[in-house]
Amino acid sequence: MDVDSLQRAAAELRPTLLRIARLQLRNDAWAEDAVSETLVSALEGADRFGGQSQLKTWLVGILKHKIIDQFRRCGREVSLEAATEAAQVETFDELFAPDGHRLSQPLEWGDPEAAYSRVQFFEILQMCVEQLPAALARVFMMREWLELETAQICKEMDITSTNCFVMLHRARTRLRECLEQRWFASESAR
Repeated sequence: MDVDSLQRAAAELRPTLLRIARLQLRNDAWAEDAVSETLVSALEGADRFGGQSQLKTWLVGILKHKIIDQFRRCGREVSLEAATEAAQVETFDELFAPDGHRLSQPLEWGDPEAAYSRVQFFEILQMCVEQLPAALARVFMMREWLELETAQICKEMDITSTNCFVMLHRARTRLRECLEQRWFASESAR
């Protein structure tokens, strides 16, 4: 792919890359920086894109590394919204009775592989992740999307491993609740 074609295609993918970066970094300026660095790296390394994968896949791979770099540079800065978002984490307890049991049983998901293959599912999943409190979303994305080890996540987030596991559990539980309401409940109604 020549540089001009790459530049045009990358410009079309920029909003998608920016959405991914904003979701992970929760800071517009940092997200803009990560996406800009991704596009510069892609244009500088256009000769390395052999077309063996989709351009979007290649750019997202570069973006993952730029997001990790951004965490390292800015990981100790905290937004003003952090306290509010941290308080939202505690609403997780509302899903459980005082004895620790869930207030409502999870819905049957049916055949997850069939649902997995649907593009709409990923749109709903993306929306559910965006609705998570920032700290939970960030830890979840660091683990599941960036595939960072627990020790790396703890270092970047300045949390203990126990706290990390609790946050991952809470994020997964909230994602399950959201998917049940927005995806699987509508699937069973069809």
